[in-house]
Amino acid sequence: MRTTKVVALTMAGALLAACGGEAEPAPPRVTAAQQCDGALSARAVDALERVLGTEEFDAAPVGGLDRSADQLAEDYAQGLRRSMHSPMCRPSPARASAQLDVYFGLYGEDDLFGDAHPVGLHPYDMGREAQSGTDRAYLFVECASPRLKGSEKRPARIRGMLRFPKSALPDTVATREANLTVLHSVTLAVVKRLGCSGDAGLDDVPVLKAK
Repeated sequence: MRTTKVVALTMAGALLAACGGEAEPAPPRVTAAQQCDGALSARAVDALERVLGTEEFDAAPVGGLDRSADQLAEDYAQGLRRSMHSPMCRPSPARASAQLDVYFGLYGEDDLFGDAHPVGLHPYDMGREAQSGTDRAYLFVECASPRLKGSEKRPARIRGMLRFPKSALPDTVATREANLTVLHSVTLAVVKRLGCSGDAGLDDVPVLKAK
């Protein structure tokens, strides 16, 4: 009887160990090109990999591009002066805590930086106005589109914003240009989705000319 119990206990322990020892399936890994609903150009893909320090990313939710365009159109139809919504996309590197967020909303004329020089930001000659730093970047554009009734006379003022909740990147030209390259690519995708005339003044490649 004692031998039977020992065998039974040994077998139960082996089964428990086998069950407990099974490795959980690894979460799916994707590339930078699959982030932000595929809105990143080849140049922006390289920039995103550089600022987040990886070529492997966690799978990201889809639909942010359409949602952001729809929200901007609705904000404009409601006559809002300014707005901001949840991130259009949030690229997250695999096995790391770093991430960045890209947001869109409407802005008022007094939201522009103008001649102000905020600490950590540097102006660039792109769109209506552009600013970039190590942990954030801004891109302001104006959009006239058949989708936005009345915008031919009163263009929609659209602000794109990239933010790092935490950034350990060095304050260098390369960092600033990489952040702005990512933001430009996603903003271009949004204004194209809205049907903005002349792509809201944005070129297919970012203008990385410091002012």
